[in-house]
Amino acid sequence: MHGFAQAPFNLLDNLNTALVMVDDQLNIVYANHAGEALFETGTKQLYGHPLYDFFLPGAIKQSRLKAAMRRGEDFTENEVRLVFKDNRFVMADLTVTNLQIESRARLLFEVRQIDQQKRISRENLQNAQHYAARELVRGLAHEIKNPLGGIRGAAQLLEKELNSEALKEFTQMIIEQSDRLRNLVDRLLGPNALPRLQWSNLHQALEKVRSLMRMDSDNPITIIRDYDPSIPDIHVDQDMIQQAVLNILRNSVQALTEAAIENPRIRLQTRVERQMTIQGKRHPLVAKIIIADNGPGIPDEIKDTLFYPMVSSKKHGSGLGLSIAQTLINHHGGRIDVDSHAGYTEFALYLPIDRKELIDEQ
Repeated sequence: MHGFAQAPFNLLDNLNTALVMVDDQLNIVYANHAGEALFETGTKQLYGHPLYDFFLPGAIKQSRLKAAMRRGEDFTENEVRLVFKDNRFVMADLTVTNLQIESRARLLFEVRQIDQQKRISRENLQNAQHYAARELVRGLAHEIKNPLGGIRGAAQLLEKELNSEALKEFTQMIIEQSDRLRNLVDRLLGPNALPRLQWSNLHQALEKVRSLMRMDSDNPITIIRDYDPSIPDIHVDQDMIQQAVLNILRNSVQALTEAAIENPRIRLQTRVERQMTIQGKRHPLVAKIIIADNGPGIPDEIKDTLFYPMVSSKKHGSGLGLSIAQTLINHHGGRIDVDSHAGYTEFALYLPIDRKELIDEQ
């Protein structure tokens, strides 16, 4: 153990906090079990390798670490976003402590992951924002649709009294634009129908969406599939799931196209998560759909309002796609998470996997 006493470090392996130690060149010389789990690799791949080999550039400020070691200063940062080279990221509270081990300068990193707490807090905030936005839209819809119906009806009555075809063109324009506004309001309200739940294969739904995107798009965007075949049938409305995934995929295609990304790629991945809390309910198994692209990332100014109706960073976007997708996933007791930085955007859709025998008994 690089000259360290064995017993204390055996104790450190029982901690939930990830501990990682580097030498004066910022090469890793020690990691406890939680540290290995953080990097998702073993000691052979960690020891002797520079710390920065595992992170995207800028994820940790190298100059600050060298200054801390040079001056012997310790520091703590809260809610640090550590982005690994495989685009995986964790939110953590980070403490860096200077040590002298056998007269050698060392930095000890204590990494306490806060992803779960942040995720629950973000989910509650997102749900509250979504509910507030929908209530606001419902109120506005009522105020708009009532006079709109009156305008349309008056135009129809006026048209019956007119003899001039030229003038009737104007009444038709009023009727058409009234209908367009009414349709826009209906789209803002989003889907109100309850899901028609059936036992469905998740990957069949994803393949239908992928085929549709290939036919629907003239853009040479590669869609990479990475499915987990162990995911059982889930109790969902397949049409709603397809629509939610399609809305997000179309957003990705638009972002990649508008940014003119070289070698544009979208990854469509499925995995199983265990013991996850969604909307305050604990689920033993959850299906996770990941839609990730190598586009420009979501602008910081709209990240907090991304799921609001009419919010979009696209030149020709309506801003309704993500709002509708969230409503559809909420209908299934699920949720949507998003992570984005320059060169990478990931949407994760979580759907509870119910036990078939329990559902069939209800």
